[in-house]
Amino acid sequence: MKPFMDKDFLLSTETAQKLYHEYASVMPILDYHCHINPREIAEDRKFENITQVWLGGDHYKWRQMRSNGIDEYYITGGASDREKFQKWAETLEKAIGNPLYHWSHLELQRYFGYTGCLNGQTAEEVWNLCNAKLQEDGMSVRNIIRQSNVKLICTTDDPVDSLEWHEKLAKDPTFEVQVLPAWRPDKAMNMEKPEYLDYLNTLGQVSGVPVKTFSDLKAALKARMDYFADHGCSVSDHALDYVMYAPASEEELEAIFARRLAGQLPTLEEQLKFKTAYMIFVGREYHARGWVMQLHYGCKRDNNTLRYQQLGPDTGYDCINNYAPSAQMADFLNALITTDQLPKTILYSLNPNDNASIGTILGCFQDADTIGKIQQGSAWWFNDHKAGMTEQMTTLANLGLLGNFIGMLTDSRSFLSYTRHEYFRRILCELLGGWVENGEYPADYRALKEMVQGISYNNAVRYFGFKLN
Repeated sequence: MKPFMDKDFLLSTETAQKLYHEYASVMPILDYHCHINPREIAEDRKFENITQVWLGGDHYKWRQMRSNGIDEYYITGGASDREKFQKWAETLEKAIGNPLYHWSHLELQRYFGYTGCLNGQTAEEVWNLCNAKLQEDGMSVRNIIRQSNVKLICTTDDPVDSLEWHEKLAKDPTFEVQVLPAWRPDKAMNMEKPEYLDYLNTLGQVSGVPVKTFSDLKAALKARMDYFADHGCSVSDHALDYVMYAPASEEELEAIFARRLAGQLPTLEEQLKFKTAYMIFVGREYHARGWVMQLHYGCKRDNNTLRYQQLGPDTGYDCINNYAPSAQMADFLNALITTDQLPKTILYSLNPNDNASIGTILGCFQDADTIGKIQQGSAWWFNDHKAGMTEQMTTLANLGLLGNFIGMLTDSRSFLSYTRHEYFRRILCELLGGWVENGEYPADYRALKEMVQGISYNNAVRYFGFKLN
C-alpha cells in the first residue's frame, strides 16, 4: 500500500517519477487565467484565518457542503468562520475521489506543513495550525505567490474596470511578479440581461463614446481595448452560453440594437445574430492587436432560481450543458480565417463529450505563423480532476500534438490554488510515463524533458508572448 499523498503521489512508475521530480516540479507557474482580486495583491493582504482563504467565494466547496446536508447558514450565511470550517472538514472526509480532497491536502502540505488528514476530528488541530501560520509575514498574498514560483498572473477584468490596482502594482518596485489585466467583455454582449442598458451607459461614460448605435458600441469597446493594452493586456476571455454563428447585415444588426436600446427584448434568433456579429468584431480586433482569444462554453448557469434570487450568480448552481456546438464553432472560426483575421484562440468546453470535436476543430485552423495557434484549454471546472485531465490530454494526444499543449491554469479565486499546477503536472507525468513504460514512446529523456517542461510552462510563455521579468 502506498502512503497517503507522499512525494510520489499519483506517480506509479519510475518513469513518471523521474519526469515529475526532475523536469516538471522545478518549473515556474504562468497563471494566464484566474479570478483573484488584484487589489488583494496590491495591498498584500494577510488572511485572519483559513476559512477566509478556503471558503470565501469558493463555490466548488459550497456545492459539496450542500451535498452533505449542511445548512446554508454554515456555507454562505452568518455562522462564524470556525463553524464554517468545521462543517467543511466534516464534509471533506466524505469526498473520496473528488479533486477537492487532493487539492485541500496539497495546500495543507505545501503552505502549512500539515501531512495528516483533515476531518471532523482533526479540524481543531488544523484550524489552530493554519491560523498561526497565516499570521506569519511569509503568508501574505504576495509571499504566497512568491513561494508558489509564479512569474505572471492574468486577472479577469470588465471593460469598464479602472485597472487602478494593476497600475499600482506596475509601479511598485517591491513586487517582481507581473499582474496583468485580461479582457472579459461579456456584459457588453449579453443584451438579454435586464441590466444591459445601465451597463451600456457606464461603458459610454468610461470610454468617452456614448452608445447610441451598434457602431458606437464597437467604438467604445475599441477605446477600452486601447486602455487595457496600455496596461499590458494581451489576453481576452469570453463565457458563452452558446457557440453561435448566425450572420446578419449591418442594417439588420443596427435595427436589433436600436430595439434593445428602446427597451424591447429581441428574439432569441436576433440575439444570436447580434452576438455573432459582436464576437466576429472582437475576434478581428484581437487579431489586429495580437491578443489571445479564450472561449469558455458548455455551461448552463444559475439553475436553482430560488437560490439565485437569494445568493446571486457564481454561488454553485451551474451545470454542464449537453449542447454540442462543434459545427457552429467551426463556422465561427472560419468566418474569421476567411478574411485572415483569426487570432490565437483557446477553446474550453465544460462538456467532456466535446473533447474529440475540439480536437478535430483544432487541426482545421492551425497556421505556420504560430505553433499550436488554436489550442484546447486544459480540463475546465467540473473536469479538472484526475480522470478529466487524463481524458482531455489523451484525446488531445490522439487527435493533435500534445507536445504543443499550453497546459494548466488555476481559474481560481484562491491564492492557495497554485497547487493545482502540481496536481496537473503529476497527472501529466503519470500519463506520459505510462506510455513510455508500455513501449508506446521511447525513453528519450531529451524529448521527454522538452515536452514536460513545455507543457508545464515554456509553451505558454511562447504562445502568449509575455515579456517576463
